[in-house]
Amino acid sequence: MSESMSGAAAQDSVPAASEEATAQGRVEQLDEAECLRLISPGGIGRIAFTGRFGPTVLPVNYKLHEGTIVFRTQQDSPTDEDLRTGIANAEYKVAFEIDEFSPSTREGWSVLVQGPAHHVESEAERASVREAGVEPWAGGPRELFLRITPSRITGRRIVRQRETASE
Repeated sequence: MSESMSGAAAQDSVPAASEEATAQGRVEQLDEAECLRLISPGGIGRIAFTGRFGPTVLPVNYKLHEGTIVFRTQQDSPTDEDLRTGIANAEYKVAFEIDEFSPSTREGWSVLVQGPAHHVESEAERASVREAGVEPWAGGPRELFLRITPSRITGRRIVRQRETASE
């Protein structure tokens, strides 16, 4: 979903390859298309929300499915309970971060997805998200699917500046 569609302020939008100089390298702001390309294989991400004990950040394995982030957890788990509002059809606002870095080259990227987390409860929707093929790493039953619908997607890449042979 584009930032203009999500209601984000126009001054928050970032061109595809704007750059900010740093002493160690260059920070490139990524556009939404590049962010989606980077996270499309799925993998490990971190869901962030305010839980009953305060700020909470948890790693989960995920898949990108039909433009949404899908992951699984255990029914009645702390994550399940913390992400229920107690209000019918109300959804909890979360952040989801995915990154990949190389400590040896000091390069990498990070994508932040913000939006509501939705408990997948209807059989039709469950059948759809099962197609994503997300398999939990943790043991035990993880039959509750959660889906994050992006309202804002931002990202950045850190690239080392390389000296050319003529310098």
